[in-house]
Amino acid sequence: MSNNIFTSASSSANHRIPFTHLILGLALLFTLFFSGCATVGRDFPAYQVPRIKIGETTQTDIRSMFGPPWRVGIEDGTKTWTYGRYRYGLFAEASTQDLVVRFNDNGIVTSYTYNTTEPPR
Repeated sequence: MSNNIFTSASSSANHRIPFTHLILGLALLFTLFFSGCATVGRDFPAYQVPRIKIGETTQTDIRSMFGPPWRVGIEDGTKTWTYGRYRYGLFAEASTQDLVVRFNDNGIVTSYTYNTTEPPR
């Protein structure tokens, strides 16, 4: 009988992960975890923004240009539609763009605001 406590018939030594594989796996997991990014909202065709005409463009026009709004709301009693896309990353600059369109009771654009962090093209 052996006095060696590190050997047995069911030794787990045969089931160990090699140290190099463990290090590579941890490095991959670390990279995936810390390089992650998050996106909120959805893309919209920002090139259409100059087509919006205050006092003329309707809700139907806006929907045909940009699709359904990402959010709808009320601002100072005025109906608003918001289109937005916000991308954030741990090691990358944020990339954001949003469009808020305000309508009167007849569904005509009264004002809008477009903002972006992307450089002009």
